[in-house]
Amino acid sequence: MALDELSERIAQLDQSLTSIEAVIDVPGKQKQIANLEEEAAAPDLWSDQEHAQAVTSRLSRLQSDVERVQGLRSRLSDVAVLLELAAEEDDPDSVKEASKELDGLGEEIDALEVRTLLSGEYDERDALVTIRSEAGGVDAADFAAMLLRMYERWCERHGYNYEVYDISYAEEAGIKSATFTVKSPYAYGTLSVEQGTHRLVRISPFDNQGRRQTSFAGVEVLPVVEETDHIDIPEQDIRTDVFHASGPGGQGVNTTDSAVRVTHLPTGIVVSCQNERSQIQNKAACLRVLQAKLLERARQERAAEMNALKSDGNSWGSQMRSYVLHPYQMVKDLRTGYESGNPDAVFDGDIDAFVDRGIRWRRQEEQAAAV
Repeated sequence: MALDELSERIAQLDQSLTSIEAVIDVPGKQKQIANLEEEAAAPDLWSDQEHAQAVTSRLSRLQSDVERVQGLRSRLSDVAVLLELAAEEDDPDSVKEASKELDGLGEEIDALEVRTLLSGEYDERDALVTIRSEAGGVDAADFAAMLLRMYERWCERHGYNYEVYDISYAEEAGIKSATFTVKSPYAYGTLSVEQGTHRLVRISPFDNQGRRQTSFAGVEVLPVVEETDHIDIPEQDIRTDVFHASGPGGQGVNTTDSAVRVTHLPTGIVVSCQNERSQIQNKAACLRVLQAKLLERARQERAAEMNALKSDGNSWGSQMRSYVLHPYQMVKDLRTGYESGNPDAVFDGDIDAFVDRGIRWRRQEEQAAAV
């Protein structure tokens, strides 16, 4: 790439980063960091553990946001200096190094720009994801298992921690459902665009006649409830059942009734957990999931009240992505139109492009609805 093209690229990235810095409000965040650092240094901070956790968590996230922006700004300045030296000394190796660094900076600045679009009430939180097999029999159960692996691989690609709370295995293959958390800043805001119905078209490996099968799986994404939410669930409003934890094919993984199922009687919501070794731990996990579902239910009720005032409803939650393995290979987002011709890579966790475009699409829909 010619020097003048690289200089133009630097100017474009500088403009994008300046816009991001304005949205993020680095000086404002630095003031918040200073206040939180002073609060975190108080000797009696941990006398109230809930408050202390909220302070330290908020401080860590703000510091990470500021450090990320400042790091990108520093790298962009360094590559500009490198390009100037390369031009003065007619050094093609430095030009190549600058070009490579600009490619990496472009990807990171684009990703940070998407992050600035996550400004919802719960977007900063961890995500609670549930995958369910829907129409399509054993193929749907197998598809649900493929989606679970896809999200696990996505987490591993990014170094995000995740924890599987519960898996209900299907009899022949795959899973009926799975619930897991993704523990990373903005996990909910990022993954919330994955919510909806996913569709798979392929030659069924479970059909001895080799026929093409269409199957469906649903993905639900909720924000993880924090201690400060204080959702009150009276004990008389829940029914708790215990049962043996089980593995694939119904094989028991232990001989005690450690798995727990909690039913919220007023709403009929049922959650279960068998990941932990004791009833107490599993019930605590169940209550965390139930709180998240009740929090989301309250949010949806508020959103329904607002949507009732609008003339046009939204199509959120309907079929959103199609995975076609036969007669051609393609994964397509039905909302954004973005597609990939490499389903294997997608199922191996390469979904960032779909997620980024989903976030941009959602912001455009929100802006259009606000007009």
